[in-house]
Amino acid sequence: MQLYIGLMSGTSLDAIDAVLVHLEGQHPKLLATHSHAFPKSLRKTLLSIVDPQQTKLQLIATLDRKMGLLLAQATLALISKSGASTTDIQAIGSHGQTLCHCPDGPSPFTVQIGDPNLIAEKTGITTISDMRRRDMAAGGQGAPLVPLFHNAVFRRVGTHRCILNIGGIANITVLSGEQTEPIQGLDTGPGNGLLDAWINQCLGRAFDQDGAWGASGTINQPLLQQFEADLFFSRPPPKSTGREYFSSHWLQRQLQCLGKTLPAEDIQRTLVELSTRTISQAIGKHAGSTTEVYVCGGGAQNGLLMAGITEKLPDCQLATTAELGIAPDWVEAVAFAWLAQRTLRGQAGNAPAVTGASREVILGGIYPGAIRQKGTDSIEN
Repeated sequence: MQLYIGLMSGTSLDAIDAVLVHLEGQHPKLLATHSHAFPKSLRKTLLSIVDPQQTKLQLIATLDRKMGLLLAQATLALISKSGASTTDIQAIGSHGQTLCHCPDGPSPFTVQIGDPNLIAEKTGITTISDMRRRDMAAGGQGAPLVPLFHNAVFRRVGTHRCILNIGGIANITVLSGEQTEPIQGLDTGPGNGLLDAWINQCLGRAFDQDGAWGASGTINQPLLQQFEADLFFSRPPPKSTGREYFSSHWLQRQLQCLGKTLPAEDIQRTLVELSTRTISQAIGKHAGSTTEVYVCGGGAQNGLLMAGITEKLPDCQLATTAELGIAPDWVEAVAFAWLAQRTLRGQAGNAPAVTGASREVILGGIYPGAIRQKGTDSIEN
């Protein structure tokens, strides 16, 4: 029985998504899920590390270890919940926690932490991790990596579909109904990340429940135009980005350039409009034949975001990936379990048409499992 575990910790840092998946045939079968919370102090430190002035080698190494232990804990909690045994699992596919993703410039790099040595040692299960850097070594952006999975599981001949993932950053996968057409995909820009950062700064909340606070505000057109003038939005694909670019610092610079003070809720509403506009514009430009848009990620739970996208794409049917058999909260974690299987089979895991890599490559490093022994490491709250 081909059982795999997928671990996904996204830019929103809301929780670790852990899934147990049966991977045989075309359609993954989701057997168990687990949402593993971040200790408050660890989440706070991870959020602060985005500021390049605060990055120190010792701190990053410490976070790498703590994140590895936390991912191992999430894995063991998932296995306990599912009733499976560690010996039943073929492998773990761990995305890791992204600290910095800088795919452009003379020395492109990407950094994900969550030591896979610790995951393999504490669970006894072979772990595949560090998947982005092999694509970057082949000249790619290293992201997004999930389009190949979307293509294998969600593509339907004769139907033009777009899979929209709204995490901290939003990305789309374009699935043409023409079988001969290649996969396309790109990061569109901010998803939930700026929304979460702003409401946390103003109200101390981790996120805007259903977009309620944003809905109380009014769109400020001059600020929106200033947002949209950022050169990232007009750049052609392949392109990817991260929280270190669309950060609180980016937002503060934009507000300073505006030259006047706005109500906090108006800024939130304008940020929602930025996400919905850049998403819908990217779909219109790169997936103009799309008739069906399926949403996954945390943004699927934000009613204001979903309503804005629906309004801007009147010719598209909008639904979540639950309609295609995988609940929106778990799609990316399932994808990394699927990518782990491909790595073990010696199969490519990237889509060069999406990332810009010079060729298809096998992703990640393989860290063999070991007999698990009780350790003394702990995560401080």
